[in-house]
Amino acid sequence: MSNPNKDTIEVLNDLIEYSKDGEKGFKASAEDVKNPELKAFFVQRAGECATAAAELQNEVRRLGGDPETGTSISGDLHRGWVNLKSMVTGKDETAVLNEVERGEDHALKAYKDGREKLVKLGRSASDQTYALVEKQLQGVQRNHDQVKALRNAARARA
Repeated sequence: MSNPNKDTIEVLNDLIEYSKDGEKGFKASAEDVKNPELKAFFVQRAGECATAAAELQNEVRRLGGDPETGTSISGDLHRGWVNLKSMVTGKDETAVLNEVERGEDHALKAYKDGREKLVKLGRSASDQTYALVEKQLQGVQRNHDQVKALRNAARARA
């Protein structure tokens, strides 16, 4: 029997992958920096990404689907590149923040695309799934802006 929510579940599973990517990326970034405030920020963000993934997984289950549990191929590639670059740059704060911002750019685009797809599937602000994605999108936007401000501050200190 086909699931009428199949397309919505697909959108949510993509966002789960991005959240898992973010969690891993922030954990790796926390290991790459020496600044304790930055380290604490990255650890907190990793936790928020894990929470976001769990919320999305619960929503997929509620819709009758099997939630994604892993990261994306591109996320794994991105992290590999971050690790390589941080080895070469000696874990320079600005370089790490540049990479984190790039990751947040991808997450922001994924969430905006996901929201757009949900609208095309007939989901709107009154819909539980749409409301969850919108709430998480606002969080990603806030984090993106915060990372950008941290990066700009690190550049100014350099």
